[in-house]
Amino acid sequence: MNIHSLEITMAQTSELLMTPVIILICSLVVYAIYALGRFFSQYLVRKQNKLAYVRQISQADLPKVTTHNGYPIHNHFINNPHASEDELEVVALKQLENLRIVTRIAPMLGLIATMIPMGPALQALADGNIQGISENLIIAFAAVIWGMVISSLTFWPASVKKRWCAVELINIRKIKGQA
Repeated sequence: MNIHSLEITMAQTSELLMTPVIILICSLVVYAIYALGRFFSQYLVRKQNKLAYVRQISQADLPKVTTHNGYPIHNHFINNPHASEDELEVVALKQLENLRIVTRIAPMLGLIATMIPMGPALQALADGNIQGISENLIIAFAAVIWGMVISSLTFWPASVKKRWCAVELINIRKIKGQA
C-alpha cells in the first residue's frame, strides 16, 4: 500500500465520521438542556432546604442528623456514616462526572466536525466551485458553534456543583469532628 492510497483511505474514513459526530453533537445539545434543567431543579430544592441543612450542620448531633433533598453527598454520608473521606470524594466526583465529560468533549466534537468538511471545501476551492465551499464551511462552522454552546451550557452547572460538593464535604468533616 503506497502513501497516496493511505491518504485517500484516511480522507474517506474521516468523511464517514461526520454523521456519527453530528449525531453526537445533537444528542449532547439535548443532554445539555436536560442537565441545565436538572441543575435548576436541584438549585431550587437546595434553596428550599438550605435553612434546615445549615441549622442541622451548625448544631450537629450525629445521631440526629438527617438527610436533605438536594444534598447528595451529605445524604450518602448520613446513609453510610462510616464512609471514608475518599469514598465521599468519589461520590462527589460521580456527581460531576457527566457534566465535566460533556463540557470537555463537546468542543472536541465541534472541532472534529469542523475539520472533516474542510477537505471537501478545499477541493471545491481547487475546482472553482464556490457553492461547494460555502456548503462545507456552513456545516463546519455550525458544528463548532454548537460544540461551544453545549460546553457553555454545561460548564456553569459543573462549576457550581463542584462548589456545592466541596461545601458538603467540608460540612461532613465538621460533623465528624463534633461527633
